[in-house]
Amino acid sequence: MEHRRTADMAPRMGETARAVPRRMRRIFALEDLEPAARRLLPRPIFGYVAGGVETNASLTDNRQVFGELAFLPRSLVNVTDRALDCELMGRRYALPFGIAPMGVSALTAYRGDLALARAAERARIPMVISATSLIRLEEIAAAAPGVWYQAYLSGERTETARLIDRVAGAGIETFVVTADSAVVPSRENNLRTGYRTPIRPNLALLRDGVTHPFWALGTFLRTFARHGMPHFENAYADRGAPLLSRQAVRDFAGRETLDWETVRFIRSRWAGRLVIKGLLHPADVTLAREAGCDGVVLSNHGGRQLDGAISPMRVLTASIECAGKMAVMIDSGFRRGTDILKALGLGAQFVFVGRPFNYAAALAGEAGVDHAIKLLRDQLRADLGMLGLRSLAEMDRRVMFLDRFAALRPGSTG
Repeated sequence: MEHRRTADMAPRMGETARAVPRRMRRIFALEDLEPAARRLLPRPIFGYVAGGVETNASLTDNRQVFGELAFLPRSLVNVTDRALDCELMGRRYALPFGIAPMGVSALTAYRGDLALARAAERARIPMVISATSLIRLEEIAAAAPGVWYQAYLSGERTETARLIDRVAGAGIETFVVTADSAVVPSRENNLRTGYRTPIRPNLALLRDGVTHPFWALGTFLRTFARHGMPHFENAYADRGAPLLSRQAVRDFAGRETLDWETVRFIRSRWAGRLVIKGLLHPADVTLAREAGCDGVVLSNHGGRQLDGAISPMRVLTASIECAGKMAVMIDSGFRRGTDILKALGLGAQFVFVGRPFNYAAALAGEAGVDHAIKLLRDQLRADLGMLGLRSLAEMDRRVMFLDRFAALRPGSTG
C-alpha cells in the first residue's frame, strides 16, 4: 500500500515530458553539462561557476570520495513497484535531491533563478534561493511556492530581524543560514579567468560577448533590455547594490561576527524550519541541535571556501551520530544517482546538487533544468532497482561495502 500511495508523488504525465531542447540532445548525464557550458559561457562567467578555491583540493576530493564506496546489491527481488519519494522535515518530496543555492544564476542563464525554481516546483523538489541572487525572492516564491531561502549574515541583529520578516512575508517556510562564508576566501582561480566583483565593463568583457553571442544576446543584453540593471536583490531586507557597482564588494563583506548567538537569535524569531548549511565538524552539528535547528547541510561549499576542507561525505556518519532528530542533508560534488544513493546509504536524508543545474539553465533555460532533473531521476530509479530495493527507505548500510579491499565474509554487511 505504501508504494501505491507514494507513487502519486512522481510527476504526472506531461508535467516534465516536454521535448528535449536541441542543446540538451547530447547531454546523457550531468557530467556532460560542464563541457557544454564551457563552450557556451564567457571564460570569466564559466570560471566563476566551475572553479574552486586555491589548489582545488576540496573540489577534487568531493568527487574522489564516491569512488571509495561500493554497493552490495541483492538479486532476484521484484522491484517493479519502486518509489523515489522521501520525507524531509515534515514534508514529502518526489525525489531525494534538491537544487542548491547558487549566486548570480541570472548572470549565467536568462532569469536563471526563476528557471531553476519553476523546474524544481514541477518536479516536486526544493530549490534554495541564494542571498546573492539577482531576482527578488518574492517573485521567485510566487512562481514556485516551495522554495527555500539561504542567507549570508553578519551578527547585526536589527538587519537580520528585518530580513527574517521579509522572508516570512514572502511565504517561504525554510530559512537556511550559511555558516562557512563569514570570511572571504582566496579564489585566485576567478582572478585567472578574469572574473571580478563588481563586474567591470571593459574590452575583455566586450571580446567575450562577441565570441559568445548566445550568452551575450540571450542572457546579458536581454536582461538589461527587459529588466534594467541587475541588483543583488536578496541579501538584505532592502534592495542591494547594482551588479556593476563597487558597492557590491562592501555589501558582502563584514560577516566575521556571525556566531552561534546569531543562530539562537534567528531561532527565537523565525517560526519556520531553520537549517544551518556549511557544517563539517560533528561538534558543530551538536551545537546546531542544541540551538533548536531543524536540519543541517553538511557542505564544504562545493570546494569554494577553505582549500583542503574535508569532503562532507567523510564526516557524514559521525555527524549523524550527533544530530539527534535533526535532518542531516549533504551537498558538494554530487553528480549521479549512485552518488546520492551512497549518501543515503550512510544515513543522509537528502542531497543538494548545484553546478549541473546552473549549467542546464544556461544551456536551455527551464527545459534544460527539466532535462537534468529527469536524467538524475532516471538514474536513481534504475540504480535502486539494480540494488534490489523498492524504496529509498531500504537504502542503508546493509547494501554498502565500506572497505573495498577487505575480505568479504559470509553474512557481512560492509
